[in-house]
Amino acid sequence: MGTRFFNRENIESNGTSPSRYDIDSEIGSGEYATYTVHIPVTPDNQPSPMAIQLERRASQRVEKQYTTNSIFTGGHNCVTRAHVMDKVIGTDSSHPQMAGAKGSVCAIQGCDAKIMSDERGEDLLPCECDFKICRDCHYDAVRTGDGICPGCKEPYKGEFDLAGVGDGRVLTLSSPVGVSKAGEFDQNGWLFETKGTYGYGNAIWPKEGAGGDGGNDNVGESSQLLSKQWRPLTRKLSIKAAILSPYRLLVLVRMVVLGLFLTWRIRNPNEDAMWLWGMSVVCEVWFAFSWVLDQLPKLCPINRYADLNVLKEKFETPNPRNPSGKSDLPGLDMFVSTADPEKEPPLVTANTILSILAADYPVEKLSCYVSDDGGALLTFEAMAEAASFANLWVPFCRKHDIEPRNPESYFNLKRDPYKNKVRPDFVKDRRRVKREYDEYKVRINGLPDSIRRRSDAYNAREEMKALKLQRQNKNEDEPLENVKVPKATWMADGTHWPGTWVVSGPEHSRGDHAGIIQVMLKPPSDEPLNGTSIDAIPIDLTEVDIRLPLLVYVSREKRLGYDHNKKAGAMNALVRASAIMSNGPFILNLDCDHYIYNSQALREGMCFMMDRGGDRLCYVQFPQRFEGIDPSDRYANHNTVFFDVNMRALDGIQGPMYVGTGCLFRRTALYGFDPPRSKEHHGCCSSSSCCFGERKKKPASVAHASEEEDSSSSQGLRETDDDLSLALLPKSFGNSSFLIDSIPVAEFQGRPLADHPSVKNGRQPGALTMAREPLDAVTVAEAISVISCWYEDKTEWGRRVGWIYGSVTEDVVTGYRMHNRGWRSVYCVTKRDAFRGTAPINLTDRLHQVLRWATGSVEIFFSRNNALLGSHRMKLLQKIAYLNVGIYPFTSIFLIVYCFLPALSLFSGEFIVQSLNVAFLTYLLGITITLCLLAVLEIKWSGIELEEWWRNEQFWLIGGTSAHLAAVLQGLLKVIAGIEISFTLTSKSAGDDLDDEFADLYLIRWTSLMIPPITIMITNLIGVAVGVTRTIYSEIPQWSRLLGGVFFSFWVLVHLYPFAKGLMGRRGRTPTIVFVWSGLIAITISLLWVAINPPSGSSEIGGSFQFP
Repeated sequence: MGTRFFNRENIESNGTSPSRYDIDSEIGSGEYATYTVHIPVTPDNQPSPMAIQLERRASQRVEKQYTTNSIFTGGHNCVTRAHVMDKVIGTDSSHPQMAGAKGSVCAIQGCDAKIMSDERGEDLLPCECDFKICRDCHYDAVRTGDGICPGCKEPYKGEFDLAGVGDGRVLTLSSPVGVSKAGEFDQNGWLFETKGTYGYGNAIWPKEGAGGDGGNDNVGESSQLLSKQWRPLTRKLSIKAAILSPYRLLVLVRMVVLGLFLTWRIRNPNEDAMWLWGMSVVCEVWFAFSWVLDQLPKLCPINRYADLNVLKEKFETPNPRNPSGKSDLPGLDMFVSTADPEKEPPLVTANTILSILAADYPVEKLSCYVSDDGGALLTFEAMAEAASFANLWVPFCRKHDIEPRNPESYFNLKRDPYKNKVRPDFVKDRRRVKREYDEYKVRINGLPDSIRRRSDAYNAREEMKALKLQRQNKNEDEPLENVKVPKATWMADGTHWPGTWVVSGPEHSRGDHAGIIQVMLKPPSDEPLNGTSIDAIPIDLTEVDIRLPLLVYVSREKRLGYDHNKKAGAMNALVRASAIMSNGPFILNLDCDHYIYNSQALREGMCFMMDRGGDRLCYVQFPQRFEGIDPSDRYANHNTVFFDVNMRALDGIQGPMYVGTGCLFRRTALYGFDPPRSKEHHGCCSSSSCCFGERKKKPASVAHASEEEDSSSSQGLRETDDDLSLALLPKSFGNSSFLIDSIPVAEFQGRPLADHPSVKNGRQPGALTMAREPLDAVTVAEAISVISCWYEDKTEWGRRVGWIYGSVTEDVVTGYRMHNRGWRSVYCVTKRDAFRGTAPINLTDRLHQVLRWATGSVEIFFSRNNALLGSHRMKLLQKIAYLNVGIYPFTSIFLIVYCFLPALSLFSGEFIVQSLNVAFLTYLLGITITLCLLAVLEIKWSGIELEEWWRNEQFWLIGGTSAHLAAVLQGLLKVIAGIEISFTLTSKSAGDDLDDEFADLYLIRWTSLMIPPITIMITNLIGVAVGVTRTIYSEIPQWSRLLGGVFFSFWVLVHLYPFAKGLMGRRGRTPTIVFVWSGLIAITISLLWVAINPPSGSSEIGGSFQFP
């Protein structure tokens, strides 16, 4: 066990690329590091070629093992350390990629280093006598011992080669180019038009004249590729004209009817109740405006289709550029975010990671990063357990084509698991894996107790040591003092956990701890690695690739006094760390409770990115699908109207919004760059093809003035700048040269194939088939520096680069910024759901979720991200869609007033119109019929159910009268007075039925958000009772006014029915006395009202009956 210290310096060495760290081995705090003293090269000490080659290969192997077996920590004003861990968890894993020091110990006396091992983790023994020797001792035996084996004293036979290491050849990253003669730097030229040899990873630029605009090299090969019939990766499927044309016509008809109705309402006031008429007209005008904002972006819905066979043919089939048929797909970095293991169960997060590791994507191109924003050891060890279980689960999924690849979901499927399984050993394998999974669940669920018991034991030992030391140092006359030892949290190897302790301490609390990076699974080898019969796993994997993707645990540094920007800050830390460690040109982020349900979803998303014109796509958004929702979907948790109607319609304009999870990003779009050929593309109102007419183009200075997104005008990359100095890049991205150098690499690797003359800004086939550079300690140490709390200071991170700060709904703002720069997005609806997650089914939790969304929308409306300030690069209908996002919470003000109008009408005996004449009823009927017809057509082209549409309408009123109103009040107070109000739970009750899957649905958790809907229901119920009583006992009954008021009260109560049902708790558990007392109270209040305010001309109720 040892600790390696990294001191930040700029050191240059001949023949190697610049390194930003000086790596020294030191001794500190009782921990010793193994080191070797090398004699400098002199004329008398010249290494042999064999020794040089062996040194290079062995160094790479040992460095990879050292990186994987170390946990890296560091941060602001502290040294970056790499602590070698003997083990990560209590159980051992046999997989060679698993973190934790494994293997036998060197047999040389006095040496306790681990011996060399191959890709499978098996011992490498250079001599036939099987003498165990480590890399350094073997190096000394070859160079200084004349090649004599220390065990049998015989010379080593032949040249010993480390299996699987390869020749160590890697690609170097050239310095960024594109600097003009005047010394200025062109952003687009630097990012999209440079040529050179690139890699961290596997990108190679084509040689001059190869497959491009000219030259004689590879002419035959390029012509052969171009002459082959070109097939697109995706297709756009238009909605049938028989459905879409009537739909658009009905929208126009309803707009006309609404206009005529509002005109009639304004010209025919109710002279008897002007206050009632005025409020109703204002509300109706706003509702019409809100409906137009919501309806216009739905005019161009489309469907899309991705062809996975074409993707395989283009990227994974042998061709002249790729004779071996190795995968030419770009790298993909998967992000999983979690913050609190108490609220987000570690088992759920671990199973999400397993579904990612088992995804159907080239193993060497896939990386998984887990952001633990709470810095909890529980999450860390749950990840390690998941990595250990992946040794069995991932090969099992590959062998038998398991779907879904989340073990919890798979083993809980309510269908025949043996259907369509042809391998004879499937039943046996499934039974054994199920048994292993049950044990794995027991281990993860037992981690809290295990960590607590371990920490208590180590803390007791430390207290005993401190007490013993105090007794040794004290004088006989001095009394013993109470020993105070920090209640630390201890890792499995007996060292302090550098993150958050269970009992918070200085620099070990949730908001104050060091940055942590642990490579749980090191990068896999470039070639497939099949299992063997001697592998310590219970199923036969001799024909299955057992490699696992790169898996990294990341917990960014947190310090007191810094604003860490919640989830957006954590995602930006992952963007920077992944850029240095794997630099996948594409990023897909998932919440910890969303797992991959369709293992080929990643390939379907990549079809859009790699297709012609895909270089202008900033992200591919997948719909969110949920599990564990009650069958009736009482509170519209599935949200199908939004995901299957609104988002599908936006796909026909400029693209769907980013909704926080299940989104495949282009890395360079997250970096804040404009899309390629941005000057050739404009918004729909800047071209002659716009259906709304041509708009005069503004001068560049004026057009870009609306795009200014920063308070500072003198620093950072700007959308308005065409020529940028290279010196400004650190001001935008930070001072990490590793990060800046990775940007053009990621851009090139993300380009589509140049396999067609119309493909612009493409790359040659076979450019991404080379092995990537090994992951070393210097790289991980650099990643530690970019996740420190100070790294974003005086940079554009969170303002223009990465996820955008300043809003609760950072996802919508981030997507808006990309669309505002001219990028497009795509909505990918797969035949089998791509991802599935969980959603709150309890009424209170659902209201608080909607409150958070609505609060973010209000913040967007009062910020620079308001769509009214959008640039000319965004299409008009896209602007309207984003404008509706910021405006919809304000509808709650008018909605809550309108919900009280029926009761006020019944109380006062008046109505919003003078009388229910033919004109009013005709308009009302026309509006209702057109609304129903539009709903039917939306159901037709979107594929949703009528019940789902109705549930959405109901919850629109429930949320509008509760959470949306609270969000508006909260936003106004924050903007005007700077006061922040948080609506939290005030009391909770627990479910008493553990056997019911939907027990949480019936929990009654009181919150202040319930007050407005309850008031509306009670007021309307009393109003109906009062109106009926008044009309019955009136000398001249006004039945038309009664019917109008009762009809609209019924409309309100029907929409609030799910809310009322939620207040009743469990079905069948509401006492009968509740209904009895409710009826008695309503009747009593009605009679009191009539007694206090009797009908005009009569002081009696029911003739001779006198009220007592």
